[in-house]
Amino acid sequence: MTKSSTTPAAGGAVGAVLPLEVLLVDDEETIRVTLADDLVAAGHRVTALGDGSEAVKLVESRVFDVVVSDIRMPGVEGTELLARVKRQRPATEVILMTGFGTIESAVEALRAGAYHYVVKPFLNDDIVAHVARIAQMRALSDDNARLRERAEREGFGSVIGRSRVMQEVVKTVRTVAKSDASVLIEGESGTGKEVIARAIHDASGRASGPFIPLSCASLPETLIEAELFGHEAGSFTDAKRQRRGRFELAQGGTLFLDDIDDLKLEVQVKLLRAIETRKIERVGSERLVDVDIRLLCATKKELRQMVEAGEFRQDLFFRLNVVTIKLPPLRDRAEDVPLLVEHFMRAHGGGRPYEVKPEVMDELLRYPWPGNVRELRHAVERAIALAGEGRWLKREHLIPPADEFRSGARITTRVASLKEVVEDAEKEHIKHVLKLTRGHRAQAAKSLGISRKNLWEKLRDYGMEDV
Repeated sequence: MTKSSTTPAAGGAVGAVLPLEVLLVDDEETIRVTLADDLVAAGHRVTALGDGSEAVKLVESRVFDVVVSDIRMPGVEGTELLARVKRQRPATEVILMTGFGTIESAVEALRAGAYHYVVKPFLNDDIVAHVARIAQMRALSDDNARLRERAEREGFGSVIGRSRVMQEVVKTVRTVAKSDASVLIEGESGTGKEVIARAIHDASGRASGPFIPLSCASLPETLIEAELFGHEAGSFTDAKRQRRGRFELAQGGTLFLDDIDDLKLEVQVKLLRAIETRKIERVGSERLVDVDIRLLCATKKELRQMVEAGEFRQDLFFRLNVVTIKLPPLRDRAEDVPLLVEHFMRAHGGGRPYEVKPEVMDELLRYPWPGNVRELRHAVERAIALAGEGRWLKREHLIPPADEFRSGARITTRVASLKEVVEDAEKEHIKHVLKLTRGHRAQAAKSLGISRKNLWEKLRDYGMEDV
């Protein structure tokens, strides 16, 4: 028998029901009829069969999104059907229904690629819910593919994000890439500042030239100047030969200075001069070298605050801060996590398909990612390395087990209790009122709306008797 939905639900958005083609195979007519009806009611198109042999023939000629099959059936058993489906169409998900005595077979089937198994007797709603999760994952994957295709078509394939704030970042990148203006990229460590810098370079008129990155935090103060501007042979102890600096290496292209907030004031002066004159002088040389570069910088700190504190030159800040791009921390764009996870699974999976179950993805969405996108990338790499032959990345391999990370951001400083905050406010207000009444306690108690006795008790408890 065949059941088909007549009013397919709207698909394409995560959370909406994407109508799926479902093959239901079970020799028990009650299960077959009632489960088919419930799946159709949920918006799916269902083909229901009672024989495993018929199912094998059908999957060879038709494409199904999901196969829901009993393990013990006449003809061909569910485990063999699973093997045939995965061999023929690996993207088809298989949910197995099993009696208590065949749970071991079901567990083996999970290792062979089954999406899930359900133990009989079960509620039809359980299977409908699993199919709904598969539909959500399929909708998300389709949505991600469309975004990825558009990003790659427009030259921003490395910038991953569907959130409103990241779309604004892409819009700014698209605009500033056309000019040679200096860009200051602000964001916490791990937010992907170099990715943005590379995207600007790749979309600019200098894309055919070199992209030369340098982290100002990775080099000691004694070497940063030589690294930036180069040096002549013999200019210092280890300078055995002439060496070009990053400015010269970036000729005709883009120089990206990461962690510009770590640059010492002495070097800031020379950097400013190089930007203004478009000329540099190698360490140990008296000859000026013309440079033609575009300068992009990144900072993990607020440079304006560093200027106010005398830690960063104001004139250099204004030179660098022609255009500012602010990158949000990953915790402020959690909707981008599934897209990033899929991207990293594809990038580090070695051609093997890996997936994350919806309940695990829910935890990834709640986790605050203090290390931002960099931490997420390393988490996916670690989970893939530990997945063995399995296709599902595990929660314990993706998220640290510490309790402090399970439900919110890690708190590194002491937070006052609500009681302390209220008491502090009350003490300050009592002081204020007593000052207004020139220490007249009866008048102060009346103004505060409490009795004189109550005021006296508060002054005693707060150690304010002498106020």
